[in-house]
Parts: sequence; C-alpha cells; structure tokens
Amino acid sequence: MKKAMYFKKLNKKTVQCELCPHRCLVSNGGKGICGVRKNNNGILYSLVYKKLCSAYPDSISKKPFYHFLPGTTAFSIATVGCNLKCKHCQNSEISQARPEEIHSLNMSPEEIIEKAIKNNCKSIAYTFTEPTVFYEYMLDICKLAKKQGIKNVIVSNGFINPEPLKQLCKYIDAANIDLKSINNEFYREICGARVSPVLESLKVLKKEKVWLEVTNLIIPGLNDSDKDIQGLIDWIKENLGNTVLHFTAFYPTYKLSHLHPTPASTVKKARKLAISSGIKYVYTGNIQNDEDCTYCPKCGKLLVKRRLFSIIENNLNENKCSKCNEKIDGIWN
Repeated sequence: MKKAMYFKKLNKKTVQCELCPHRCLVSNGGKGICGVRKNNNGILYSLVYKKLCSAYPDSISKKPFYHFLPGTTAFSIATVGCNLKCKHCQNSEISQARPEEIHSLNMSPEEIIEKAIKNNCKSIAYTFTEPTVFYEYMLDICKLAKKQGIKNVIVSNGFINPEPLKQLCKYIDAANIDLKSINNEFYREICGARVSPVLESLKVLKKEKVWLEVTNLIIPGLNDSDKDIQGLIDWIKENLGNTVLHFTAFYPTYKLSHLHPTPASTVKKARKLAISSGIKYVYTGNIQNDEDCTYCPKCGKLLVKRRLFSIIENNLNENKCSKCNEKIDGIWN
C-alpha cells in the first residue's frame, strides 16, 4: 500500500480524505466511496499503487483529443475504482470494482515509462476509470514522463479538489473533462456527485494553461433538453472561451440499459447550437457520419480529416490554416 497524499487525522483513528469533494470520513479499517483508499490505524493508504487493470498503446483520438498531438499514440493506463457512481458508466466492470475483485498487473512507474518509449508513445494517458483515485501513482508516473519528454494527459470526471489538481497541473499537458450536465440534479441522481466542483476544476485547468477539451455525453430524457445543452454551452463560452467541445451519443449500458440510444439528430443539433453560440471547434461522436473533421473557423478549409480515429489528411501549416493563415488552437506538434 502507498500512503495517501491528501488526508487529515481526526479523533479515534478516523481520517478525512481531502483528495476529492466527497471528503470522506473514513473510520479505522474502512474505505472511502472510491473503494481504493483505506484507513489503516489512522493513516490513509492507496490500495491501487502499481496495480493496473488496463495498460496498452491507444490512439490519442479515442480519448478523445482532437487538437492535441493528432495521429500519435498514448500509452493508456488505469486502475480499478472511481469516486462517482454513474448509472451510465461504460467501464463499470472496472470503475465500480474493488482491488481484490480484479486481477491486476503490477507495474512500477519506471516500467510504464519504458513501455511508452518501446511503443513509440508520445504521451501517457490516465484514462478508462477515474485517474483521481490513483492520484499518487499517476503523479509519480507524470514526474518521470516529464523528465523523458513524454506528455501526460488525463481523461477525468473533474471531481477533484483544487489543491491536488493544481499540484497535478504542474505535470500534465492536456485534460479531457467529462462535463456530464450543467444540471446539479443530474449529477446528484445519476452520478452521486455535484456539478460545482467539476466546474471549478475546469476553471483551474484553464487558468493553469493545461490544454483542455470537454466531452458531454447526451442521454435521452436526462440531459438532452435544449435548456440543458444551451446552458452547458453558455457556461463553457463564458468561463472557458473557445474550448474544444465534443458531444457524444449514449448507448444503453449498466443501470441505464432500459433507455434508448441517443438519436444522431440530437447530437448534431447540439453541435449546431454550440457553433451558432460562437464556439469554434465542436465535434460529434458515437454516431454514424461523425462530424469529427477540423475546419478552419475563418475560411472553412478542411484542415484535419479523421476516419475511425486515424488521421488521413493534415493540411495544417504548423498551427495555422494552410490557406488563410488563421491560427488554429491546439498543441499540434
């Protein structure tokens, strides 16, 4: 076990975890909501340090990152555990599992760096489950990767306290945050959380100059109203500016297997709303004929053509449109 970084000791060997906004009170021998942080005699420990449930090279576009090192590969890793209880989780078999329930692959931070180099990965992605819950492991890997010139990216729900997030921002290069809804009721009923800490995390990432992309999974009857989608768009525009935005379609899974898939028309409509509201880079996912190519927002030239997460055409001139010389936001090289 690895001693946790963010907790405080209370009376009678009880501790309070200060990593995420749940701020779990954990009695001796107990675990937090995430299931992977345990109080052992008044000290909080991570149960998943060096214990991977997934580790392999993967396209950076699958995360999804569309304006960050397109066409490159990320060594993608995860441990079990999550600090949310989303009823629509696509990886519930690992995110809602406990360490003793899943066979783990023991791999040190040094070994992960070696694997990334061997597989010609330009980045390491902390993904699949919630990287916040394996924070100490992630941070140690990030520090080594940075020394080797390997980028660090997180795919996260953003439900983390500001202090540990700011510490992490010193070492990460990009983040894709799943903003599930702008509606707090959705977060409470569907995810077992609150939206305000996620919004705060987005502001912190932007302020710390971490490359940021946002994903919103649209679920029929739960967060697909024009009011919800426009509210999310307006918040992003006001607080984050021209951040890359992905709207993706829901498919029945886990505890929401009784719902219908999201119609493609709903996802495309959300994209049009965002573009008409002034957001330059908006994409759709999980539908046929995804609108996932990058066009110059000034002259309309096709700049990056994608197909099945592969780059099949790149007309960027470094970070500018090759036709009109408009700067295209992103980290392209």
